[in-house]
Amino acid sequence: MATAKKPAAKKAAPAKKAAPAKKAAPAKKVVAKKAAPAKKAAPAKKVVAKKAPAKKVAAKKAPAKKRTVNAAFMKALTPSAALAAIVGSTPLPRTEVVSKLWAYIKKNKLQDAVNKRMINADAKLKEIFGKMQVSMFEMAGLIGKHLK
Repeated sequence: MATAKKPAAKKAAPAKKAAPAKKAAPAKKVVAKKAAPAKKAAPAKKVVAKKAPAKKVAAKKAPAKKRTVNAAFMKALTPSAALAAIVGSTPLPRTEVVSKLWAYIKKNKLQDAVNKRMINADAKLKEIFGKMQVSMFEMAGLIGKHLK
């Protein structure tokens, strides 16, 4: 340990000789040099970082429950005459009606070119929506009125 102190004293001595006019500045440099060895304790943080992935593995095992399907979405509903012109007259679950409606919209290129969230209605869709342009979020509510 005695050898470790001597090199530090040798490093401090040349700093004092380099700037004899400013006595306050070398004191700050010595403090900065003393702070540098404290940074060597930083590898302890790396050990903590290695433990973090172990927590993620434990989190992946936690959701073992299987998600139950809501029966209301799978119930077959009969579309109105206006909606049947697009999706067909056979009873379909609500999810299938929305899927077929999107297929119709994409086939006929009815999505707005600038704002893809807006749907421009043609003659068939205007009967269902009641207006010429509808938001895709509004669409599900408007379809519900045409299913029984």
